[in-house]
Amino acid sequence: MQVIENALVVTRHRNLTTYLKSIGLIDDTAIVIEHASVEDIKGKDVVGVLPHSLSCLTNSFTELPLMIPPELRGQELSIEDLKAYASEPKCYKVRSIPLTSG
Repeated sequence: MQVIENALVVTRHRNLTTYLKSIGLIDDTAIVIEHASVEDIKGKDVVGVLPHSLSCLTNSFTELPLMIPPELRGQELSIEDLKAYASEPKCYKVRSIPLTSG
């Protein structure tokens, strides 16, 4: 897996950052924030969860799909949980397009 250098990670979950480093997706140059604004993400390579209204402003957006069982949703996951429920990271280039009428 290729390291995303100078990645911006958007997460409130400390174990997720540790896991992303362990799989080689990010390194020690990554900046971690809990909440993202337009100023934070614009033109950057972002890892985490963002609404499309923000992901379309990034250079690239990478998510780590998690297949979390319902009983664990909303809880802090352990590294072992992340290993069990994580799929391969997916990187996207998202853009907004104007709506046209008729």
